[in-house]
Amino acid sequence: MSDSTSRGGAQTLARGVTALKLVASATNGMSVVELAEHVGVHRTIASRLLSTLADEGLVAKGTDGRYRGAAGLLTLTSAAYATIRAASGPILQRLADELGATVSLMVPEGNQVHALMVATPRDARYKIVFAEGNTHPIDRAAAGYALLSLREPTPDDLPKVIETRKNGVARSFAEVEPNAHGVAVPLVFKGGVQAAVNIITYNPDVAESAAGPMLRAAQDLVAAV
Repeated sequence: MSDSTSRGGAQTLARGVTALKLVASATNGMSVVELAEHVGVHRTIASRLLSTLADEGLVAKGTDGRYRGAAGLLTLTSAAYATIRAASGPILQRLADELGATVSLMVPEGNQVHALMVATPRDARYKIVFAEGNTHPIDRAAAGYALLSLREPTPDDLPKVIETRKNGVARSFAEVEPNAHGVAVPLVFKGGVQAAVNIITYNPDVAESAAGPMLRAAQDLVAAV
């Protein structure tokens, strides 16, 4: 391999790594034009970089045309997520037991919401089954509204996203699970990893009283990681 070919490959790799870091750390995602400006390349090159990263499942293009980190990043950031999982497990379990409801830690995956962790109450008579790895559209249900509230405001924001941004708590009913209430609290871990603590319950009283314990759990999660 010639020196010029080697240098060209190294430059492409460096640009790809830079692009991935920029997209992954962008709170509101990143457009092709913005990436081109940040990296200092033509839009065609920026588009090619994003397409390559998307093909590998590392970024995903949302319905708004902006790119955000995707689930493939879980592989590359396994150490960071392992830390989050290790620190979050006891806190999520404590919250599930306190509320008697299924609790999950949700993360964004393009325009989907991904369940990174799930905890079910140990002494409950019945439990809502919600498995790790489950996904649903980000513009639906409490966890989605909570994660969308972390993005920069836009004129097209859903009313529930605006309400969540104001109150710090998202609520929904029967949007994923029939007859089930959803409550979610957004949070941002050190390093900019966005997430939401989410509960699903059939009990309206639990949903109504869940905000306080969930906000405290979110603070504990951020402090623990």
